[in-house]
Amino acid sequence: MLYNAKYDLMKHRRKFFGISIAITVIGIVMMLIFGLNLGVDFKAGTTLDISTGGKAIQQSQAVELVRSAGLETATPPVVGGAAGDRVTLRFDKVLTTQEIDQIEASFKTAFGDQISKEENTVDTELAKELALKAIYAVLIASLGIMLYVSIRFEWRFAVGAIAALLHDAFMVIAIFSIFQLEVNLPFVAAVLTVVGYSINDTIVIFDRIRENMRFAKVKTFDDLSQIVNRSIWQTMTRSINTVLTVLIAAVLLFVMGSESIRLFSLAMIIGLISGMYSSIIIASPIWLVLKSKTLGANKKAAA
Repeated sequence: MLYNAKYDLMKHRRKFFGISIAITVIGIVMMLIFGLNLGVDFKAGTTLDISTGGKAIQQSQAVELVRSAGLETATPPVVGGAAGDRVTLRFDKVLTTQEIDQIEASFKTAFGDQISKEENTVDTELAKELALKAIYAVLIASLGIMLYVSIRFEWRFAVGAIAALLHDAFMVIAIFSIFQLEVNLPFVAAVLTVVGYSINDTIVIFDRIRENMRFAKVKTFDDLSQIVNRSIWQTMTRSINTVLTVLIAAVLLFVMGSESIRLFSLAMIIGLISGMYSSIIIASPIWLVLKSKTLGANKKAAA
């Protein structure tokens, strides 16, 4: 069984901390250099969904039709629909009624009068409000989780859980920044979902640590380290199976899903892998370090 493994994870905690800190620093630098590729949900712009009435359209053809109207899309057009007859056009500015009419006329010339369109426009104020609410959502979720873990376990567990949670959210954001992938509302939903799965794995390990602490006589740091290491290996099979179950579904959505859900799936894949890593390598060692400081205090109190 996995818990019989002799590899001492806690012995190498400083190496794991160093790796996570290095990745975090690189991510911060990349974000400062490249920033985030905000989608139309978080910046002013217009999205047009145009249906060609059953006639297939190619991405290159959509680009030419938009250019013939004197405009350029912010991102390459996304072609979808069962018959490949639906295209999504995203612009990084709010289009006027005249510009929209020009695009519609260009598509009508190519595909006839049977085309239909759906328009979605986000102005500057609404974009700022959406971005602010997305940040609030992550912060409120983090505070709620910290409060629950503090009540259910203890504050040291809460510190480790929040550190792991923020690590996972930042890993997703950093990778999207490095590769300039679009950040939109589905991305926010993916980050919040990752936060949920991350804390779930962390709580399972914490619960086992608490159970093992009840029947252990902890006198030294090594005793505490062995309890944490044993608890991690005892729950390792469960953690791997849980992550793999969701990871398989996320990979299939990424490979076989439509363009609209592909980035959501990618964010989930990154977050799930990071979540399992942080629950084992970040959350538990942080609790170990904080809890070990009470050993000296207990000795003084006993004396």
